[in-house]
Amino acid sequence: MKQLWTAADIAAWPKGGDGFVEAFAKGLAVMSAFEGAAGGLTISEAAQRTGLPRAGARRLLLTLVALGLARQDGDGRFALTSRVLRLGYSYLSSLDIAERARPVVEALSAATNETVAVSVLDGAEATFVARADVARILRNRLSVGSRLPAFCTSMGRVLLTQLTPQALRARLADAARPAYTQHTITDIAALEREIAGVRARGWSLVCEELELGACGIAAPIRDAEGAVVAALNLSTNLGRTPRAMLEGELLEKLLQAAEGLSAAGG
Repeated sequence: MKQLWTAADIAAWPKGGDGFVEAFAKGLAVMSAFEGAAGGLTISEAAQRTGLPRAGARRLLLTLVALGLARQDGDGRFALTSRVLRLGYSYLSSLDIAERARPVVEALSAATNETVAVSVLDGAEATFVARADVARILRNRLSVGSRLPAFCTSMGRVLLTQLTPQALRARLADAARPAYTQHTITDIAALEREIAGVRARGWSLVCEELELGACGIAAPIRDAEGAVVAALNLSTNLGRTPRAMLEGELLEKLLQAAEGLSAAGG
């Protein structure tokens, strides 16, 4: 999972003024720098990740400590505290779809014995806002707030149908499109055809493009005007679930659940 803002992004930000509070933006950048830093960050590491002067990074880190959003260990390393999660919960609690989808997601997961999630589009990624997992010996670490690339996932392709053709091409062109497996579609024209097919049939099936053996189906959740606002996704492993079952019984249950959420307000 990449850092939200790189040092190059931060360097390109506008200067402070009536419409942009530079100090606030830099504070958010320092918080973003902790992404993927499991052992925390030193002042120098935070400065390197953000491109900020060491003295500025130090002041921002100490401000986060004073606010209870970070802590400083005895070895001089900083780490975010669980209080940061409240900022994310503020976003989730503002999403009506996340709250309404939770019981539907849990019921569908229980009925199919598969992992079910609802996601929304965030740039070139699909972000989980509700998720229900099942007991497995081996489980992945995805949870609410996790993000996956939109171009090679079933939920992502459903979410990308909300864009106009011009906006879709621009979004795909700007996004990193690595070949995660030998099955990953990375060509923009081919992806545009795939997403047009998703838009026409009303659901997406993607197998082994992000991870070998992994397969997912997704359907749109629409608002009262019919616009796609989220995607309902069911994921499984082809070694456990035949593709014919995915496109049959499981797809039928998924579509019914998605239609129910759309009818309830999207």
